[in-house]
Amino acid sequence: MSSKNHIHFEISERKVLLRIIDIAVVIGTLYLVGSVFDLSYFKINDQRWLWSIVLAVYLFFFANVFELYDLQKASRIMISLRSVIYTASMTALIYLLTPFLTPELPENRLQILYFFLAILVSLLAWRAVYIKFFASSRFNKRIVIVADAADALSVVANLEEADPNVEIEGYINTDQTKFVVDQDGLTLLTRSDAQKMISNNQVSELIIASENVDGITPELYAWLMDLLERGFSVREYTQVYEEMTERVPVSYVGRDFYRYFPFARSNHNQLYRVYHRAFDIVVAILGLAIGLVLFPLILLGNLIGNRGSLLYTQERVGRNRKLFQIIKYRTMVKDAESDGAQFTKKRDVRITPFGKFLRKTRLDEFPQFWNILMGDMSVIGPRPERPIFVEVLTKKIPFYETRHIVKPGLTGWAQVKADYGESDEQHLKKLQYDLYYIKKRSIFLDIRILVKTLSTVVFFKGQ
Repeated sequence: MSSKNHIHFEISERKVLLRIIDIAVVIGTLYLVGSVFDLSYFKINDQRWLWSIVLAVYLFFFANVFELYDLQKASRIMISLRSVIYTASMTALIYLLTPFLTPELPENRLQILYFFLAILVSLLAWRAVYIKFFASSRFNKRIVIVADAADALSVVANLEEADPNVEIEGYINTDQTKFVVDQDGLTLLTRSDAQKMISNNQVSELIIASENVDGITPELYAWLMDLLERGFSVREYTQVYEEMTERVPVSYVGRDFYRYFPFARSNHNQLYRVYHRAFDIVVAILGLAIGLVLFPLILLGNLIGNRGSLLYTQERVGRNRKLFQIIKYRTMVKDAESDGAQFTKKRDVRITPFGKFLRKTRLDEFPQFWNILMGDMSVIGPRPERPIFVEVLTKKIPFYETRHIVKPGLTGWAQVKADYGESDEQHLKKLQYDLYYIKKRSIFLDIRILVKTLSTVVFFKGQ
């Protein structure tokens, strides 16, 4: 193989690149502008280095809230423009409003405008460079997959959906019982074809996505081992899928699902469990206090917009299949389920105009802080479903019951990453996110979910 390698970035590397350079260009621009134009509010020196750290923390937080590190959106100019404007505005505003952590406001108030413009312009310039060069095809990751012909297209679709910067160069078929040809633009390769592409640096990774053990012939296995020994990247599909999508590929795990138990160590870590419960209690008390402040407005809106009972309760399935009564503000018309239990859909005609507002802002969830305080729910976890739906989905979707080994949550990984579950496929996708959370749950992942939940509220993306 040639020593010259095609340059590409992994998903994690792109996100690290964006985060580091976001902070570097903002602080660098402020330092440069402050030095050149002698603006006191901008200057960073030995006595004022802490202020730059505070600015970096604010920038990092709001960039996450406004989805600047969502790679699908970071490669689109108009979405990036909106996110950069929001991020720059909130970063500058909070920095200016916390003088106990940041410099005192300058006497010349024009410096405040220059401060905001320096942050905005530097971020816009860097993100334009990223879209033009780093998000271009020249840095794409080129992959060959090893899979059965019947599974190849779905594997390709999953990879391309997860990462806009991958290119599938073709696949090696491991189903020896069928004669196949190229399909839907996906090139069928022989082992010799793939070797030539690797030698010419047209491919940077092989992904093994075959569930057919017999399809990995001794010759194919020996070739893969040779590539590994030479330092070429050969990876297993379920691991790649999980890293890319941040969800567990249930349909590909099959009988080997035992490999995913006992899920996260945090599930059995007493310190984490104590922290989690303490966090739940503190957030529940704060949530109930805020709810009391908002209650008069919600009551008035309900009288005008809903014209019926304000609260409703419903039986849901909790941890270890224990049933409990969930409490919510009513968002639907009376007798919404006169024809029987139904999943909520996008643009559901049963939702009232005021109910739609409550759902978009997540205000309808506030009474559930009482469920959290009582221990039936947690702040973070899989959303609790009704017993009748659990029974149906358990029969259709493998491992669906596994989501009940932790407490259900007010918000969760599936809630911030997936849409409504209107079809079996969408319910499967949400389950994959739930299982990923159960497997990986940690303080860091909890914080990510809270930040994404805040983003959901800010952009009125509640369901």
